[in-house]
Amino acid sequence: MKRLKLRGKEVKRLGIKYDKAISLALNLVSRHYTRNQKTEVLELLEKLVSDPDSFKEHEIFRPLAELITQKPEKVPPKTIVQLHHQPLDFHIFGLSEIDSESIEQMRTAMRLPIMVDGALMPDAHVGYGLPIGGVVAADNAIIPYGVGMDIGCRMCMSVYSLSPDLLKWQTNRLKNILLENTRFGLAEFSDISEHEIMERKEFSEIKFLKTLQKKAFDQLGTSGHGNHFVDMGILEVREKQAELNLEPGNYFAILSHSGSRNLGSEICKNYTRIAREKLGLSGEAARLAWLKLNEEEGIEYWLAMNLAGDYSAANHHIIHQKLASALGEKPLVIIENHHNFAWKEQLPNGAEVIIHRKGATPAHTGAVGIIPGSMTTPAFVVKGKGNPDSLNSTSHGAGRLLSRRKAKSTFTLKDLQNELKVNDVVLIGGGLDEVPMAYKNILKVMEYQKDLVDILAIFYPRIVRME
Repeated sequence: MKRLKLRGKEVKRLGIKYDKAISLALNLVSRHYTRNQKTEVLELLEKLVSDPDSFKEHEIFRPLAELITQKPEKVPPKTIVQLHHQPLDFHIFGLSEIDSESIEQMRTAMRLPIMVDGALMPDAHVGYGLPIGGVVAADNAIIPYGVGMDIGCRMCMSVYSLSPDLLKWQTNRLKNILLENTRFGLAEFSDISEHEIMERKEFSEIKFLKTLQKKAFDQLGTSGHGNHFVDMGILEVREKQAELNLEPGNYFAILSHSGSRNLGSEICKNYTRIAREKLGLSGEAARLAWLKLNEEEGIEYWLAMNLAGDYSAANHHIIHQKLASALGEKPLVIIENHHNFAWKEQLPNGAEVIIHRKGATPAHTGAVGIIPGSMTTPAFVVKGKGNPDSLNSTSHGAGRLLSRRKAKSTFTLKDLQNELKVNDVVLIGGGLDEVPMAYKNILKVMEYQKDLVDILAIFYPRIVRME
């Protein structure tokens, strides 16, 4: 039977007002009751609030009755958190490819008192709070900016039995299919009237999410800007792998990269603000403010994060369904994974922690994922090796070498056109901020993580659609 998980607001409505009492009530209910006992439990809690003395001998709620009859202590509105003087040690993969500012960002993160372990992937570059490519394990806490603004940003690939020669002989048709069936940035679809993701109870139960529901519906099935893309290309499978169930050969494939759009961004900003107010952090560490997962705000964020991750997945599924319909084909296989997320996992010593992978891909033993390069360089379908030093993680891409501003000031349109021509790539949209030369060498990045993943197949982009 599934355990009963009440929300803090449900308990608070019964008259249990203080954070410590709310947390204790949620904990006792989760440990001792199942979902089908919800009505009974709410009635018990209501009686407890009105007559706590009668519960002083209750088998389960005795500690709660004792707590709420105590005179509450005055608690300051902020708890000023002290960082550790020295950061915890963390593994770095591809040290020579990572700039000093990213490493310093990671060192700041590893000074947080909630930290247990960490690792930095070879595609790492400077981010907001935690560097992109940063992986951290926290004790019973979630860091909104340790997940990132684009919650659940995702890779998804559809592989078809179609001949890859179509990419050469039917280029214009395929370009039109991409233009007609994908939307980027502010562009939206007008033909999506309903979707199960928009019926999720979180939108009605969490007031803040309710304010984001319409915008999320409007953006359903669309892709973001920047490095988000939908590519058509060639998937090269060199040998048969049980994980892919594809015979060796070359396949026509579609690869997409996008996330949770405005929904994820607003969730991140809202709960970071709440976390900052609670902790009183300052400086660079303020960007790493966290919420405890046994407190109302942390529980809310966890629900919102998971909703945003599922919303991101729904976006990709709509993209691939539209393209499959336009092609008149069904895919042989669909491969997908997400990054910019947090998971409850166990360390080798058995401790349960919250693993944050900001711009990093899960790489547990046997886990299949996709690591893209740039608009002209290959993407790799990989299988995880479950390396504990990387916290079962690998990179989420090649990683930026130059900032967007630096890329635009360094390269010209002619530079981009030459790069596309040399690599036989047709670009729809895109800009100088995404020139391939602004990215690290994906082959080097893959070499630095050969102890983290095995390569199952290689995808070569041929028609690239970006904003």
